[in-house]
Amino acid sequence: MDQSKAPILQLLDVMRRLRDPNGGCPWDLEQNFATIAPYTIEEAYEVADAIDRGDMDDIKEELGDLLLQVVFHAQMANEEGHFDFDDVAQSITDKMIFRHPHVFGEESADNATHVLEKWEQRKDMEKQNKAKADTDGFVSILDDIPTNLPSLLRAHKIQKKAVKEGFEWNDVMDVFDKVEEELAELKEAILSGDQDHMLEEYGDVLFSVTNIGRKLSIDSEHALRKTNQKFIKRFRGMEEDCYADGKKLKDITFQEREALWNRQKIKG
Repeated sequence: MDQSKAPILQLLDVMRRLRDPNGGCPWDLEQNFATIAPYTIEEAYEVADAIDRGDMDDIKEELGDLLLQVVFHAQMANEEGHFDFDDVAQSITDKMIFRHPHVFGEESADNATHVLEKWEQRKDMEKQNKAKADTDGFVSILDDIPTNLPSLLRAHKIQKKAVKEGFEWNDVMDVFDKVEEELAELKEAILSGDQDHMLEEYGDVLFSVTNIGRKLSIDSEHALRKTNQKFIKRFRGMEEDCYADGKKLKDITFQEREALWNRQKIKG
């Protein structure tokens, strides 16, 4: 490996070697876009996890793992004659310049809110132009939301898009009324014993709760991820307390578990 090359060029060389039919890695050679996609999603989440933990060494490592995913996809695309890594880099460079007319053009932006408005305006222009090129028929404002996003994140994006068309609650407290309405409908579904009805109404509850987060400028996916981490920390603490007493959680009483949980809550 030529150590005199820039690190990104070394990485591109590594990926080409891994995918080389003559002496490359058998596992890497078997992969395609579909088989690599789950790893790409996983690495993005591991970056987010490292950021939540504030571990800069892990952030550096996980960003490298995520970059490898980009290089992997670009290499496979290059092999099929579609595009290469330079095309990917050029595409995002052009996009960033276009979406920041207040930096690279003649427009101005006084604050972050103004910047976001310009970003969304330019983004909409791109999508309108793409839609015109792709189809002559009707195009919904919701059509470009990826279907494989985590459901809470997708719900958030759907709601943000709908707001652009004026489909919005006047106040966050109005959303609480909607949540209570949906909870009541879920209770009715539970009493009916209809599993499909319960599934539908439970989904409505989650969608409505996501609206509360959006109105409060809170990312529901991020909030739930942090709550998951908090639960794991407290539950692990309960397990450790039981272990210290020579017991297991499943062997103690409900009242004892409640006491252990409250002890962990005090710890934070």
